[in-house]
Amino acid sequence: MPRIGAIFTPSFPPERLRSAALAAEAAGVPELWLWEDCFRESAFAAASAVLAWTETLKVGIGVSPMPLRNVALLAMEIATVERMFPGRLIPGVGHGVLDWMGQVGARAQSPLTLMREYVPALRDLLAGEELTTDGRYVQLDGVKLDWPPVQAPAVITAGEGPKTLRLTGEVADGTVVPSGWTPDRIREAVAVVQEGRDAAGRAGVHEFIVFVTAAFGAGAAERVAADHVAWRNAADPSLEVAGEPADVARAIQPFYDAGATSVILQPTGDEPDLEGFLGGVGAVAALLTARD
Repeated sequence: MPRIGAIFTPSFPPERLRSAALAAEAAGVPELWLWEDCFRESAFAAASAVLAWTETLKVGIGVSPMPLRNVALLAMEIATVERMFPGRLIPGVGHGVLDWMGQVGARAQSPLTLMREYVPALRDLLAGEELTTDGRYVQLDGVKLDWPPVQAPAVITAGEGPKTLRLTGEVADGTVVPSGWTPDRIREAVAVVQEGRDAAGRAGVHEFIVFVTAAFGAGAAERVAADHVAWRNAADPSLEVAGEPADVARAIQPFYDAGATSVILQPTGDEPDLEGFLGGVGAVAALLTARD
């Protein structure tokens, strides 16, 4: 079944997260995704709180910046949360916004090299392996988690440019892309990711997760259009994901057809009713479930 979820963006303050998480679970939203944007809200503190407040909701991190976190520290964070809430965390990492990384003295001269070293090391640590490596960015000397996950979660990696997308196919278990991508662009990106998987000889399912801006109810179409303008996304009819839940369910089908395994609905920056938005996402999830 196609996966669907919603995003709690850090444009909302942390104190709104509890009511949003409870509303998402009550509405039947399967996944709630969080961003670790500098310098707003930390990913794993928020994820742990959401998982503790809820019973079944999965939490995705979309994404934590690799330059900001030593890979051993990130492995510890993921392993701790995974052991406390088995099977409910979807960890994601990315390059980080380069200007933000520069502000904290963590900007990598070669983000691709960092990803090539970091993601395999993270996956190995989560698998319980002892790791020694002396890379340009990742240096570990006999590092092994005392409490690795019983079952290591899939590691999702963000990508946009073709070189990064191909690398996500080589080293990660899934790829996440931002909102504003049309189904045609997603189809092209899926093919590039697959090139990387083929080159690395990797088999099995590779998740392709797409963030899609959406809105429900009166004025929804206008708010979505304005949000795309604010994000400087190209105007395209395929990005008009707005209206009643049935309208939104129809509008996101082309994203699945293009190769997305997950569509995560993102509220507009001026969403006036976050809990109502999450209720709409839950209604879309129910429609997808009934259809399949």
